[in-house]
Amino acid sequence: MKNVTLINGDGIGPEISNAVVKIIDASGLKINWDVQTAGEDVIEKEGVPLPERVLNSIKKNKIALKAPVTTPIGKGFRSVNVQLRKELDLYANLRPCKNLPNVKTKFDNVDIVVVRENTEDLYAGIERQVDVDTAESIKVITRKASERICKFAFDYAVNNNRNEVCVVTKANIMKLSDGLFLESFRKIAENYPQIKKREILVDNLCMQLVQKPEQFDVLVLPNLYGDIVSDLCAGLIGGLGVAQGANIGLDYAVFEPVHGSAPDIKGLNKANPAALLLSAVEMIKYMNEFVYAEKIEKALFKTLASGICTADLGGRASTTEFTDAIISNL
Repeated sequence: MKNVTLINGDGIGPEISNAVVKIIDASGLKINWDVQTAGEDVIEKEGVPLPERVLNSIKKNKIALKAPVTTPIGKGFRSVNVQLRKELDLYANLRPCKNLPNVKTKFDNVDIVVVRENTEDLYAGIERQVDVDTAESIKVITRKASERICKFAFDYAVNNNRNEVCVVTKANIMKLSDGLFLESFRKIAENYPQIKKREILVDNLCMQLVQKPEQFDVLVLPNLYGDIVSDLCAGLIGGLGVAQGANIGLDYAVFEPVHGSAPDIKGLNKANPAALLLSAVEMIKYMNEFVYAEKIEKALFKTLASGICTADLGGRASTTEFTDAIISNL
């Protein structure tokens, strides 16, 4: 039995966490859930949104499933997501974006995996106020971080039967920083002769994503471009409400949906657990339990195809009804 940290979040987090645990348990996969609370709800009791016990749990179990956690506005606390990435060196942000049955979008046959470098670029937060009228941010790109994220993208492609990895930069203008990322891609690509390679500028990519997104397979990008493009790709498949995600490092992995904690519908039994469930499916694949991952994914797809879904996808099912329908399709 595998031990997994479950951060049940706040807002709708506990509701969708319960739903996903119920579905996984019903699939027959045995997981010992180490339940941890984090976010706005624990600040009053423990003084911080991410207590040390949560980090210790992840370090012990190596794998975590995380529901949405609210970052308090104007209270000086770091984002829980940012802190987890930094503390655990979760250098790869993985965002699979694939059309779901019966979820209406402008495009069909979208099946893109965004691999975003997670530790540097402008997101390193190196800034200074030059004078009263001028602020400066430093863009940091290193060979080490660039090579390891490109290797991650190619390894993912090999392990998941993908055909192509496309590197996304603005190396025609930022010849040194983005140029180093592109150079690193080309070096790593030499070790994967079985995978097609492609290079594209980020502005051209964005244009082509809203014209012919089905042409793209795996994208690998520096941090800032990856942040923007991953949300664009989520929009192609129905929005953040169905977008899954993962933050993966050499030693630890945290799987989470992209959407927020939606406090406005907390406790109303309206929340859609699909994004957290898809994140859990990716986690189960990471655990090499592919039979269970496929079983759960097929049950979700069958449920959506039958027209049973929550209000955000145009349906009438409650969280409980949607969950029970998925379980019945297992």
